[in-house]
Amino acid sequence: MSQKEHEPLALVFVYSKDFMERVIRNLINDPSFCKSCGLYCESCKYNVYSFVQNVRAAIQLPNTSDLPAFIDNPEEYMPKKLPPADICLASGLHKDLLLELPNHLKAAGVKALIAPIEDWQEVPMGIRKQLENRCAELGLECAFPKPFCALEPEEDKPTITRFIQETRVGRPLLEVTLRMVDKKEVIECAVVRRSAPCGSTWYIARKLAGVPTKKEELYDAIAKAHHSFPCTATMSTDPETKEPILHIGGFTIREEVEKAIEKERERIKKEKAIDVS
Repeated sequence: MSQKEHEPLALVFVYSKDFMERVIRNLINDPSFCKSCGLYCESCKYNVYSFVQNVRAAIQLPNTSDLPAFIDNPEEYMPKKLPPADICLASGLHKDLLLELPNHLKAAGVKALIAPIEDWQEVPMGIRKQLENRCAELGLECAFPKPFCALEPEEDKPTITRFIQETRVGRPLLEVTLRMVDKKEVIECAVVRRSAPCGSTWYIARKLAGVPTKKEELYDAIAKAHHSFPCTATMSTDPETKEPILHIGGFTIREEVEKAIEKERERIKKEKAIDVS
């Protein structure tokens, strides 16, 4: 492995709204970020990780509401200089600035663009396709997860896959232990192996302790925790998926909790089979 492959993955953030600040604070593991548990905080995530050394810059551009509807010279609003980096994460940008961004990334030597879609009106289908085409022309990897917690590794996107693997964010991944309480199967503990980029998976995992695995009670607990963190994806129905993006995030974490439960049931079943034999 070369020296360069040992170097930390370099990240640049270009954004205008609050959502990306949540992602940054989760990645650097800001001790003042997650206050969801209040006085009952067990510091479940603090001192576990920090990727502050990976962040090369966090650049905030003007808010869309402060800009004209159409920008003739978007380069005038772009960062004067971007530091060398592997990946740029962009969110909340005016459409014309977002379309201009790949040119600046290529010039700075950035390898990949991740532009999560928490609100389909910020990155409608037409804009996304233009971005995909432009990134392909420039040789940039790109991903437009809807929402950010839908981001998964892809073989043809090694830089983005490395981001997911090294920072352990993207589509959530959990492990659980189960036990019987009064003849009911409940979750004893949930461990986060990969978190939603906003950090919500840590909070949801904590709220799963003691929750019965019966669907109605399980779904209710997951939905309550997901909304309480809170998820900031839009409740406006996305015309492409026919679902509010917030709901997609909720379905995603629900599916991953169910996968973790099934995996643990299989492990227990195999363990019992070995004991019997």
